[in-house]
Amino acid sequence: MGIFNKQIGWSQESNLLWQVSRQLEKLNCTMCGITGTSGTSGTSGTSGYDGDRYLTSSTSTFELGVSTTLTVEPGLAYSVAQDIIISYDLANHQVCSIVSYDINTGVLVVGPPVTVTGSGTYSQWLVNLDGAAGGNGTSGTNGTSGTSGTSGISIPTASYGLFAQTVDSTPVTATDVETTIVGSGVGTLSVPANAFSIGDSFTCALDGLISCTSSSTIHIRVKTLSGALLADTGVIHLSAATDRPWIMNLYFTIRTLGGTGTASLSSGGLFSYIRNGGTQFEGYNLSTVNTTTFNTTISNTLVVTAQWDSTNVDNSIISRNFVLTKVY
Repeated sequence: MGIFNKQIGWSQESNLLWQVSRQLEKLNCTMCGITGTSGTSGTSGTSGYDGDRYLTSSTSTFELGVSTTLTVEPGLAYSVAQDIIISYDLANHQVCSIVSYDINTGVLVVGPPVTVTGSGTYSQWLVNLDGAAGGNGTSGTNGTSGTSGTSGISIPTASYGLFAQTVDSTPVTATDVETTIVGSGVGTLSVPANAFSIGDSFTCALDGLISCTSSSTIHIRVKTLSGALLADTGVIHLSAATDRPWIMNLYFTIRTLGGTGTASLSSGGLFSYIRNGGTQFEGYNLSTVNTTTFNTTISNTLVVTAQWDSTNVDNSIISRNFVLTKVY
């Protein structure tokens, strides 16, 4: 490698510095490639946020096939209207929707089951989302246009059965004590605390057999287990009947929500029977609006009772069928 020429008019020191710099440029600053010692490692960053959690367990005791309240872990990501699966094992579980979840206490309220597999009462449960939603599918092809018509009404799809009686009730016979006329069955007659919404509507249909003397009276009451009266026939004066059919249809609608004195429920219906020698039902109307004792902030269980005026052994009433349905 040749020595660079001197620059005319420069001092000896300046020329020496200039030559050194030119050589460094020529050599692509190879001296700059000398490796220094490694620096110390930086501190670790903070942990990221936990993701949403749903899988949990519960030791609450309840029977499969009913709406219920159970206690799970606090701090989960559950929200109202999510579908969850409550499972004892592969053969015994149910899918239902969340009515409410308290993130601080872990109290989880669920509505009536959508599906039930198996049966029984247990106190060891696994609880999780019923399944995450999949991604959007591809768009389908456009259909042909239909003919124009009048606007229709959107029909809600909220109707579902809550309870169906499967065993005859115990006969209310030879007693003047107010006694239930509901037999055992499947489903539930209970609505958890704070699970009602304004406009929730229900129908209830019962039928069975009645026997009585011509001077007997009967009093039918429909109420909650806590004592709120929902419908009342009053005292009905009956004609003689021997194992004659009777029916009762009831209707309920939630008007307002809240505690006693604030909540209100409107009820109506018809009780009727066929007397001896008769060919047509003789009916008695029921119509009540309860604004004083009904309470939506507590659990409400439906009860239907009958009360005779005497202990005459010829007085007897039994129910064969009882179906409770949510219609709106």
